[in-house]
Amino acid sequence: YRVYFVMKFTSYLKDKIFGLSIYLFMIIFICLILRICNLDIYILLIIFLILLITYLLIFFMEFYKKKKFYDNLFDMLDKLDKKYLVLETLDIPSSYEEKLISDILYDIDKSMIENINKHYKQILEFKEYLELWIHEVKIPISSMLLKCHNNKRISSNDFLSIIRILDNDIDRVLYLMRSDSLEKDFLINEISLKEVVRNVSLKNKDDLLLNDIKLDVTVNDVYVSTDKKWLEFILNQIVNNSIKYRKKSKSIIKIECVNENDRVKLSIYDNGIGICKGDIDRVFDKFFTGINGREKVKSTGMGLYIIKKLCDKLGHNIYIESVFDEYTKVTIEFGKNDLYDI
Repeated sequence: YRVYFVMKFTSYLKDKIFGLSIYLFMIIFICLILRICNLDIYILLIIFLILLITYLLIFFMEFYKKKKFYDNLFDMLDKLDKKYLVLETLDIPSSYEEKLISDILYDIDKSMIENINKHYKQILEFKEYLELWIHEVKIPISSMLLKCHNNKRISSNDFLSIIRILDNDIDRVLYLMRSDSLEKDFLINEISLKEVVRNVSLKNKDDLLLNDIKLDVTVNDVYVSTDKKWLEFILNQIVNNSIKYRKKSKSIIKIECVNENDRVKLSIYDNGIGICKGDIDRVFDKFFTGINGREKVKSTGMGLYIIKKLCDKLGHNIYIESVFDEYTKVTIEFGKNDLYDI
């Protein structure tokens, strides 16, 4: 939504009406004095018209000059998404008033940039600390998982499940923080989907066995252009959702890959509780939990939002189809795009 501004003559005239009235009064007053001095009426009329026309010419020239400047300013402001850059689009000021306005805008921009840089530095420092903390806290989590696997006497399925949930939640925070500066962290290569799916399957092996979920994988040795680490995170989150929203019995997750018209499609299908028809169009919205997230399984509404954000950054299409209480199918579509031609 944009508002287009324009300098109106009626508004300008209303603003100048007091000065115009005084000038007309002075012309009439001078003409009266000259008339008292017995100056010919026709000469008085000529003097009056000359003075009036001269003033009107100056008035209209001044209006036109200001209108040109302000209309250009408003036009540039209307076209810019980042409106604080409007000063960079203006011509060199040609009058004292234009210079004053340019100086004011410059000081405003300078003050805004200084404040933004100050807050950006604080946010960056906090993100760096939080990222460091995440890496630190993942070490004891990995250690606990290893001990549980190696020492069956202290191992507990519930304990393992809680640790894995914590590990996934921490990963989600980490990838959300990095998503705004993805270009600094990702590396696009030709990677094997089969290898990525295998790594994700191994990571979720314990949860699949614990919940008696059958995993059916049909992925040939297909290569796609993407970042391996980020894609593994995306697939892991989708598989986690399939496990979380499973049915109590005969649960199945199918991962398959097809190649259509030089576009590779990777689908993750589950016969879980599905998504309500009214929620399907909003599942990628930030903090949207839907009926399932409120009534069936506790949810933050951030998982699919992060997945969609990362897919957009990587140049992949992602979409979901689902029927409530029957199935959910998430499809990621890979293909060459402008991102990989840079």
